[in-house]
Parts: sequence; structure tokens; C-alpha cells
Amino acid sequence: MSQWLAQVIERAGNVDDWLASARSKALAELKEKEWPGRRTEAWRYTSLHKVADLNLATTSEATTAEAPQVEGLNSIDLVFVDGRLVSDIANLTLPEGVTIASLDAKSDAAESVFGQVKPQHHLFGLVNDVLAQHGVVIDIAPNANVEQPIRIVNFASDGVESHQRSLVRVGESAKAVIIEHGAGNGHSLNTAFAEYDIADKAALEHYRLALHEGEAIHVGGSHFRLHNESKLNSTLVGYGSQLTRLDVDIEHAGEHAFAKFNNIYLLAPKEHFDLHSTIEHAQPNGTTEENARGIIGDKAKAVFNGRIHIHRHAQKTLAELNNRNLLLTRGAQINTKPELEIYADDVQCAHGATVAEIDEEALYYMLTRGIDKQQALVMLNFGFVQELLFQMPNRALANWLQPILKQRFERMMEQQ
Repeated sequence: MSQWLAQVIERAGNVDDWLASARSKALAELKEKEWPGRRTEAWRYTSLHKVADLNLATTSEATTAEAPQVEGLNSIDLVFVDGRLVSDIANLTLPEGVTIASLDAKSDAAESVFGQVKPQHHLFGLVNDVLAQHGVVIDIAPNANVEQPIRIVNFASDGVESHQRSLVRVGESAKAVIIEHGAGNGHSLNTAFAEYDIADKAALEHYRLALHEGEAIHVGGSHFRLHNESKLNSTLVGYGSQLTRLDVDIEHAGEHAFAKFNNIYLLAPKEHFDLHSTIEHAQPNGTTEENARGIIGDKAKAVFNGRIHIHRHAQKTLAELNNRNLLLTRGAQINTKPELEIYADDVQCAHGATVAEIDEEALYYMLTRGIDKQQALVMLNFGFVQELLFQMPNRALANWLQPILKQRFERMMEQQ
């Protein structure tokens, strides 16, 4: 066990609130966990030596922050600084059918979702279970059609360790839009986990923006449970930072459920990004579409592990997984592992992965048309991920992200 994990377990014993029973169970499991090493398959390509002896402040003096301005988004913003909610929930104007509460307050929605959707094998998920005292509970009433996005913004400050939790319940035949936005570039450790229970015939449009950079260490996950005829359209956009690790789990717990999951990652030189996704088809007639595209800069390291598990009774499943990667230099690295595990015999499934460098013929063609080489490289490489941006249903968010990602890519090219 690492020094940091031993400190986590010690601190967890001092947490006493209405979630004590659930936290106690998580703590017991955490005590049995081994610290991941190279022989731990889920962490084989991601070293945790930067976390093992980490010693950061566990409290923050920051008391206020503003969410990034996104033209045309008109979102309901819930802002966290170092895991602590700084927005005044009581003064929010909420659409009909929406209830938002702090994790501090006991509620039926929190009890039905906390620890019920996220798999218990996630080490840092268990850490979040026992330490995340601050969070938000969002409850969407049955039949509510909530078009106004709800944005959860989580800032990580330099020198601080923090833990934040989001719980979302989408009622039967309801519709909602949730945006998770994380950022920070200082020497910090932040865990942020979200659980979503999507009822029968409900629809969730979801975004996770993991925009941590520099010395930040960010570990988190978004976990979804789909019931009969429910729909999920999720987009993840991630940077690398010193260490970023995200886990996404989607469980088809009902028949005729649909999930679309697009993810984009852009790694500047020497950054590290690790994405593990698991799709569990436990019921028949489910559909999954997953597309992951990454651009990896010089001496940066990306890890993608995408697994689709078709259970024995999940007949008539349609599932497809594609991972495409573009290396900017020979020093860039990607470890990709798309997996299909099928136990049903009446399914249509496919998976694949590609790793490539810039197409020299395409570059030559653009240069002969008088386009500057730097501009040509930006056009060719950024166009590689831009297709997934265009698929985002929320155009205001997509339009805001496009220049930000383009500028980041231009800086990546300058640093090669």
C-alpha cells in the first residue's frame, strides 16, 4: 500500500455523515485493494508513482469562482472549487421538474444512486466514495423535458487535493442535458466521479470536458445505467496533464437501450492520458456506438482500453467500437486495446483500432496549392478530430470548443 493511500484510509475514518453506511462498505473494500503496479492490467501502461507519496493540502482557502462563459449556452451552473460547492443552490432559478440539492442533505435520489451505478472495482472510485463530502444531487422528474443544460464546473487549485461527486437521476420519459467541466493546471490531485441512473424511455445528453493541464493529476469517471428504451448521447473531451485517468462505464440494464459515446483526446508533449471504457450489454436489443480519436504530441503517452461485453441473454445486440490515433512524432506513444467479449450468438458487433502519422501525400498536395506548411498541418491534423465535434448535439458548446481545441493543437505543433 502506498503512503498516500494509507493517509486516505486514515482520513476516511474521520468522515461521519448520513452516507456513513455506504462509506463504511467502500472503506472495507478499499482496505483490501492492492496498490496498482505494472502487473495490474487496468494500470499496466499508467504508472502511479507520482501519486504514491503525494502530500498535498486537503483544505482550500478559495471561496469563489466563475464558470467559463459560453455564448448561447444559457446553462444552470454549479461551480466547485477544490471539491467544495461555491454556488448558491437556493438562489438558482430552475426549470419545472428539476431538483438540485447538495450531497450534504439526505435525499431519496442520492440514496438510490450513490454507489449503485459505479462499479466497485475502481480504486479511485472507492477513494471518492469515502472522501467526497461535497457534491451535487440532480433529480429530473418523470416526463420533464429540460432543454436548459445543467453544467457542473470543478476547478482544481495548485497545491490542493480534492474530491467531488455528482449524482443524477433522470426520471421515466424525461430529457436532460448535463455538462461536467473540469480544469486546473497547478500541482494538484482531483478525483471527480459522476453516477447517472436513466429510467425507462428517458434521454440524457451528456458531456465531460476534462481540460486539466500542466502539473495537475486528475482521476475520475462517468458511469451510466440505462433502462428500457432509454437513450444516452455522450461526448468526452480530454487533455493529458501530468496524469489524467478517466473511466467510463455504460450498463444496458434494460431492453432496447441506446448509447452513443464519442471521445476526443489531445495530448501536448510529455502529457499522459488514460481512458478506460466498459460497455455492459446485459439485456437484449441494445445498441452501442463508440468512437474515440486522439492526437498525441511528442513524448506524450495515451492509453485507450475500450471493452464491450455482450452477456449471454443479450441477443439482438448491435455494438461497434472504433479507436483512431494520430502520432505527431515518432516519440509519441499510444497503447490501444479495443475488446469484444461476446457470449450471445445473435449479435452484430465490430471493433478496430488504427495508429498513423500524417499523410505525406495530403500534406504535399496542400503545399503545392500555396498553403503554408504550419497551416496545412493544423488543417490536416485538427480535421481528424473535428468530425466528432460536429456530431455534438449542443452547437453552442461545440462552437465554443472548436477554437479552444484548435489553439491547443497549434501550440502542440509549435512544441514539437
